[in-house]
Amino acid sequence: MSHATLTAAGLAALLGPDPTGGDGPAYRLLATRLRTLIGDGRVPSGARLPSERQLTDALAVSRTTVTRAYAVLRDSGYLTSRAGSGSVARVPGDPIPTHGPLLSRPAGEDVIDLTYAALPATPGVLEAYERALTELPRHLAVPGYHPVGLSETRAAVARWFERRGLPTDPDQIVVTNGANAALAAVTAALAKPGQHAVMETPTYPNAIHTLRAAGTRPIGVPLAGDDWDLTSIRRTLARSRAVVGYALPDFHNPTGALLSETGRAELADIYDRAGAWLVVDETFADLALDGQQQTGPTALHGAGRVISIGGTSKAFWGGLRVGWARLPQDPDLVDRVVRARHNLDLGTPVLEQLVAATLLDDAATLVPRRVEILRAQRSALVDALRNRLPEWQFRMPSGGVNLWVTLPKARSSALAAAGTGLGLRLAAGGRFAVDGGFESHLRLPYTLPPDRLIEAVERMALAWASTAEAGGPQDPWPPLVA
Repeated sequence: MSHATLTAAGLAALLGPDPTGGDGPAYRLLATRLRTLIGDGRVPSGARLPSERQLTDALAVSRTTVTRAYAVLRDSGYLTSRAGSGSVARVPGDPIPTHGPLLSRPAGEDVIDLTYAALPATPGVLEAYERALTELPRHLAVPGYHPVGLSETRAAVARWFERRGLPTDPDQIVVTNGANAALAAVTAALAKPGQHAVMETPTYPNAIHTLRAAGTRPIGVPLAGDDWDLTSIRRTLARSRAVVGYALPDFHNPTGALLSETGRAELADIYDRAGAWLVVDETFADLALDGQQQTGPTALHGAGRVISIGGTSKAFWGGLRVGWARLPQDPDLVDRVVRARHNLDLGTPVLEQLVAATLLDDAATLVPRRVEILRAQRSALVDALRNRLPEWQFRMPSGGVNLWVTLPKARSSALAAAGTGLGLRLAAGGRFAVDGGFESHLRLPYTLPPDRLIEAVERMALAWASTAEAGGPQDPWPPLVA
């Protein structure tokens, strides 16, 4: 099995500033920091680490410090050496499965569910349904199967891309039942079972499942702090010969990170040069919360190997279930995706497509309302955390719907388990990991009203105080994560 290949710069970013600072020998401090990253999954088990010389240069420490730190990790089972592969991270013992079935269960009114990164319908959705009902009769005289999508819906999606600066022909659009269905159809069209797929870790859990369900073998490349380690992505693509990749450059789920315009151009170029396809999930692209200018679509860059997927779930309403894939201008590729999609379903409901077309054309009016609500809810969650759990750390995201919190101790699963008894549903950090880990992280969506978020933090504080050591009991019925 292929794994991520980390550069020295990428590993240095994960280590943070001054990884050898503190009391005690520098090599032991570095070894402890590396062991934490590996044990927590931020450096995935199986990842190839940079050579001792490369890491020495990147950290500006002595070669002896790195050599002895690597030796400590090997002696404790966190590092192995393989001929031709260099130093490889590993977690001692048998792997623990972290991706059970995504199940949901009924909740009473007192239960606060923070496993869904989605809001109720935005104002304007009901009016869009009413308008769509007036247009529906003319569609009732035909069978209603539209594997590519209604012409008016495809045109509305194309106009959405045009407004973002990306010329798009409606013939490049395939309408699907949500963005994840678009990922499933595209992956089935482009990859064969057993081939590799590259993605960030942490990432959107359902994307991991979708890629695996298509028979591909996901490889997680860690985000370098709050940014993309593009060099590690390039090397991982080359080593694994992956045919497809998945990225969330627009207010990344779960971290909220935003890839720069320069980074998008480089990412697209990396996939072009590797001869692989890059699937870019733009579900959160409209949700810039700090008044910043919207970053252009990644498909503006590269030589045509970028496929954009998106949907209406975050900007308008998750219950609408309308998504899309924007493909390069290649009729054969469109046909392949439609044929693959035909094995999954026969089309997206006509009424919902008409609603989506209306909402997309009214986005300039409707999305600012959504942004205003999210901004207020983000402030409520941030203020409550800073007041009630000041030792929890996070970076304020400039958009999207999530905080990615770093806990003082690796107790994410124990915290989620403790929360259930207090009427609080949480998604532990490991749910967002390609190969497990992230026990010191927690995704907190600010998608509930401020009073509910404040109450959620109160329950979190109680759950945190009651948690046992890391690795506490798991919820036997894992929550659906959206």
